[in-house]
Amino acid sequence: MSSVHSLLESRPVSVAHLFLSRVEATPGQEAYRYPAPIDDRAGGGDSGAEQWRSLTWAQTGERVRAIAAGLIALGLQPEERVAISSSTRVEWILADLGVMCAGAAATAVYPSTNADETVYILSDSGSRAVFVENAAQLAKVAGHLDRLPGLGHAVLFDAEEAVPQLEKMEGLEGLEVLSLAELEKRGTAYLEEHPDAVEKTVRAIEPEQLATLIYTSGTTGRPKGVRLVHDCWSYQAVAQEARGLLRSDDVQYLWLPLSHVFGKALISGQIQTGHVLAVDGRIDRIVTNLPAVRPTLMASAPRIFEKVYNGIAGRARAEGGAKYRIFLWAAKVARDYARAGQESMAATGRRRVPASLAVRHAIADRLVYGKIRAAFGGNLRACVSGSAALAPDIGYFFAGAGVRILEGYGLTETSAGCVVNPADDNRIGTVGTPLPGTEVRVAQDGEILLRGPGIMRGYHNLPEKTAEVLESDGWLHTGDIGEVDEAGFVRITDRKKDVFKTSGGKYVAPTEIEGRFKAICPFVGNILVIGDGRNFCSALITLDETQIMPWAASHGLGGLGYAEVVSSPQVHELIDGFVQRVNGDLQRWQTIKKFSVLPRDLDVEHGELTPSLKVKRPVVEREYAEVIEAMYEGSREA
Repeated sequence: MSSVHSLLESRPVSVAHLFLSRVEATPGQEAYRYPAPIDDRAGGGDSGAEQWRSLTWAQTGERVRAIAAGLIALGLQPEERVAISSSTRVEWILADLGVMCAGAAATAVYPSTNADETVYILSDSGSRAVFVENAAQLAKVAGHLDRLPGLGHAVLFDAEEAVPQLEKMEGLEGLEVLSLAELEKRGTAYLEEHPDAVEKTVRAIEPEQLATLIYTSGTTGRPKGVRLVHDCWSYQAVAQEARGLLRSDDVQYLWLPLSHVFGKALISGQIQTGHVLAVDGRIDRIVTNLPAVRPTLMASAPRIFEKVYNGIAGRARAEGGAKYRIFLWAAKVARDYARAGQESMAATGRRRVPASLAVRHAIADRLVYGKIRAAFGGNLRACVSGSAALAPDIGYFFAGAGVRILEGYGLTETSAGCVVNPADDNRIGTVGTPLPGTEVRVAQDGEILLRGPGIMRGYHNLPEKTAEVLESDGWLHTGDIGEVDEAGFVRITDRKKDVFKTSGGKYVAPTEIEGRFKAICPFVGNILVIGDGRNFCSALITLDETQIMPWAASHGLGGLGYAEVVSSPQVHELIDGFVQRVNGDLQRWQTIKKFSVLPRDLDVEHGELTPSLKVKRPVVEREYAEVIEAMYEGSREA
């Protein structure tokens, strides 16, 4: 414990300091891997083929110093904002580290953010420069520079591909547009005249200096800019290592959006330990990338684990007969094995299971679990799950199959995870224990309060909103309801604002019901339980197209489109079966009396999901208000 305390007390002033130290300590070691097209100038190959390339810490340091010096040459001053609007890729990390080492502060912008909100974020943050992935991101500010008087520079990652569009793009007058390579070249020239410029700038950084603005993806109104200082990220770096989440010999696969605080925090931890980070934000490449990267660690949102589980179950069902029965048996063995081990660990401090269960588990491992681990690359020691609740049954399944998922908890306002399960005592159904240096307490109304170095310093330009959630003594009101057990493990039961009361006066926590449904229904995409002020609970359900269409083809619905399939009586009967199974384990007032299957799944493009794949309940309820009302027409007190 004293070594952990010493690590926290001696944490670096900033991640910029930490980064320069890392480059000096391990210059020749691999830092980052990233996919790049194979150079096929000779012809005859696959023009779309890719290969993984690497950057050592020394190479990374050289590029980051050039970017930082380039920003300094542009006139950027300490704490002035530089926005980054791009998908997850290695250039995002290089730009972010360059901003930090220039003493400036990064403004993270989701690439899926529309033009109006992008301009609002750049304006509210006062960003003076912006890194953009491509011409599509740059086009969001074109014609709106009158609202962005401070924005003077835009730096393109994919400059060559953007040239044709740039030639036609209007509304960029007064904005200097240059490629990332041109910025680095300008920085290199600046360093020839001022060789210690970056080091001097980094030495001047203070712990409470603004490092990052991350705008929360609000469900109503404009998003709020969360002010995270350098000490927030330094704390995250050392706390992640102290908890044992990250190790120096890890190979981590990172696909999470870096504009989200979860992904951003992992960069700090990676620099602390110096392990390899393989970066590719394309979700459709996850299945292909995992066997190629063979990671030891991956962080994810629960939706990915749900889709993987549904995919495994769907393939087994399609094979039918004995193979499907074997899968169902193995799935139950996995859950029983994981539960037994967890219960014995909590009770005795040792992980033990009954001998007969261990035998069944060994057989199931040879028949089923090995293939599951191979799909993840065959080398995983742990996954970290955050941003939304993980259904316990899914957690138990993967744990029993040898894919350990460590659920954690945090907010943008806490610089990501501040509570997480320890690798040696993972307790599924909880989000773990506080990271060293973080305090947790439960208010009288059940709200979780947090205090520690990772807590934000307030909302940008919004002192009144800050005062609503941040007390003068540092306690942050999270808006989540939960409890802490005797061993210090935290359990989140629901969002305070999502818990509703039926017209009969009964409180319902929808997340718990939704999690139970996801755990038993392999066809579900998303589910929202409705019932605030109503006399019974209902649900909006979406189905995963990749799972329901094969089922439909084998049940007399072949040739129909997705919308026709999900609206069919056969599918309604199928889903009703799962609803009744869930209802069997609920209190009467919690049960789902009616449900509607929506004509498509929820997505980010329609504004129904955040980029981290959390459901925006108010948006969905507004969009499907007529569907909801139809479920309650003519209803009487139940």
